[in-house]
Amino acid sequence: MSTEQVVELSGVPGSPYTRKMLALLRYRRIPYRLYPNTRYQADIDPLREKQRPKPKVHLLPTFYFEDDAGLEAALCDSTPITRKLELDHQGREVIPPSALGFLNYLIEDYADEWLTKAMFHYRWSYPADIAKAGQMLPRWNNTDGDEALLNAKAASTSELQISRLKYVGSTPETKQTIENSFKRLITILDSLLKQQPFVLGKRPSSADFALYGQFTALALFDPTPSGIVLEKAPRLYAWTETLEDLSGYEPLNGDWLDLSKDSSRIEPLLTEIGRIYEPYLIANAAAVSQGQQQFECMLDGALWQQNSFSYQAKCLQWIREEFAALDEKDQSFIQALAKQTGFAQLLVAKQDH
Repeated sequence: MSTEQVVELSGVPGSPYTRKMLALLRYRRIPYRLYPNTRYQADIDPLREKQRPKPKVHLLPTFYFEDDAGLEAALCDSTPITRKLELDHQGREVIPPSALGFLNYLIEDYADEWLTKAMFHYRWSYPADIAKAGQMLPRWNNTDGDEALLNAKAASTSELQISRLKYVGSTPETKQTIENSFKRLITILDSLLKQQPFVLGKRPSSADFALYGQFTALALFDPTPSGIVLEKAPRLYAWTETLEDLSGYEPLNGDWLDLSKDSSRIEPLLTEIGRIYEPYLIANAAAVSQGQQQFECMLDGALWQQNSFSYQAKCLQWIREEFAALDEKDQSFIQALAKQTGFAQLLVAKQDH
């Protein structure tokens, strides 16, 4: 019997980030307990669940770790949590070394911060998607709730989420930009998966699980994007289902992509990141640094307008820190690749921009 410490977290079935982390935990064979979403503390049955600390910002999933003082702390950001798990649990790691590790970080960030816009856009812009999500969200972790109250909650949930579309950049004016980006991505991933089973080789990385999390909605749950995936990239639909449980998949030495030989395989994906995500991050960070509540920029030849986000300004800073941590040889390689595929500005130190 394993004596490894059990990782505890709370979440809901339909949360892309919850799904991301559960799949990662399964693949890494890290024992875990998933608790119902504890956002509404009054709903906790004290005989079944204990009171947990609240995170600074309530996001899903919420992990519970012991802090330096020996007290339980609530953490929500999946990217640093993944890195913490790498340090705390040995074997079946999902962070590649060196230059490939930087590309993994970049792709994971793109999935978490840009692809999620497509998820939110499709879910709350199309009638069939609104109807399904509106009905399901209040019922997760509450299947025995009163039907009248659940229906009322479905209506209010839909109304609230639709009102938030503009804050993440989804408007009638940006609709085509988001949807074109999504369609290009699934074509790129479909082509990549013809060459290798995972994004960065023959073993899954944290970038795979980040993409998987968003595609649990975009491919498996929401009717409109799911139909697009099934029509244009059924391989990606199957891949998404496969990633849910890779606990029996055995990674081998040499499974990571050899960038010196096969970097061309991921260049289309990096080109898409340079095309759509680089200018977005740069414009958002500039707005945040200037104290602007909103910003606009040109994305893929069209005007993009939305609220600025301080967190995504930090994402740009963290990407640059990851790059700065590489040795000189790896930095030179990444710089050449970035220049070729269009994400070079993401590497520029803030003071040089």
